[in-house]
Amino acid sequence: MLKLKEYKNIFSMGVFKDNPIFRQILGICSALAVTNLMLNSFVMGLGLIFVTSFSSLTVSIIRQYTPRHIRMMVQTLIISAYVIIVDIVLKAYYPTISEALGPYVGLIITNCIIMGRCESYAQNNPPLPAFMDGVASGVGYTMILLIIAFFRELLGFGSLFGYQVLGGWWPRWIFMIMPPGAFFMLAIVIWVANTLSAKSEEDQLQVPATAKAGGVE
Repeated sequence: MLKLKEYKNIFSMGVFKDNPIFRQILGICSALAVTNLMLNSFVMGLGLIFVTSFSSLTVSIIRQYTPRHIRMMVQTLIISAYVIIVDIVLKAYYPTISEALGPYVGLIITNCIIMGRCESYAQNNPPLPAFMDGVASGVGYTMILLIIAFFRELLGFGSLFGYQVLGGWWPRWIFMIMPPGAFFMLAIVIWVANTLSAKSEEDQLQVPATAKAGGVE
């Protein structure tokens, strides 16, 4: 049974230290495709959190009964089942958002983040840690989507979640709502995140060295 601190470490790894987008460079297609509006990004993120967490949970529960040579086919079947649930719910209750997201909901099945967590973590760990790992990866993915969408929608439409916040005086940056704007913002996010991460690691390395030097004196 894992302790609370270990669950916190799992969550921290998925959201920050091993973020699927700016650390592993996974899930880039959807990160570029749906981030012109924050609402679309939020819904896509919720869908991926649901699919990743419950896929990891299911894979972990049946991992001891799944033959090794067909495990990836089983994982794909599990993932597709949860994606179908998300797709049906969106079409039934949020048809406008479903139409706006287009084929990208169905393409969650091919998202490398989900298969990666199922294969590398859920396949080798108990159900609850696997579920938490799936949630963390999904939250990390959603966080980056919302950061990119925040700037794209604000600068491109002058709005946030569809509500106008800049008014008519703001000149719309059409570039930001086009595909090149998505590449531009994603590159900035990855650059900033990796710079901060490198600085944090450097600071952590300096602390033991300073303490050791002080002990020698």
